Amino acid sequence: MLYGTPVVRRRDAQRNRAAIVLAATEVLAEGDPVALMPEIARRAGVGQATLYRHFADRHALTSAVIEHQLDRLEEAVAGLAAHPEHFRELLRSVLHTQIAMRGLVVLLRRLDAPTQNRYRRRALAALSGPLRRAREHGHVRADLVPEDLALLFTMVQGVAEATGDAAAARAAADRSVDLMLDGICLTAAD
Repeated sequence: MLYGTPVVRRRDAQRNRAAIVLAATEVLAEGDPVALMPEIARRAGVGQATLYRHFADRHALTSAVIEHQLDRLEEAVAGLAAHPEHFRELLRSVLHTQIAMRGLVVLLRRLDAPTQNRYRRRALAALSGPLRRAREHGHVRADLVPEDLALLFTMVQGVAEATGDAAAARAAADRSVDLMLDGICLTAAD
């Protein structure tokens, strides 16, 4: 291969990579980031050698799953561009995904600070346009800014991690999401 020539993956390699990322997403939604690699290979229907050929280590796989989640967020945002009234549902979905992906958040925190900040900026950038439109149309508080969303993510994570009981943590985090959204989103009566 010549330097600068893009790598073109075979279709089966692309399929395997996608299956691995989806399997990793499932495993991380179940909350156990420790037993990650063998279980992901099994669920993806590939051998561990194939998994490691695509992702050299847990950090590389974590990054791929985060990228996948951010791609999904950007797709959801694009679909709501003309509907600022749906910002509350979009933000609720993002926060509930964060709760469901507790294992991913644990692994994200193990990444270096510049990488964490890059992902944070990308998530906030994706939400900035919908937030601005929702604010302009009176669907959220007039003083709500993208950095406030980062505070919401931190608060929800704190609630989700407050107890070792996963069911209790999820219930408390779900309740906190509703309380926060009631505090930032305006109703017709406001």
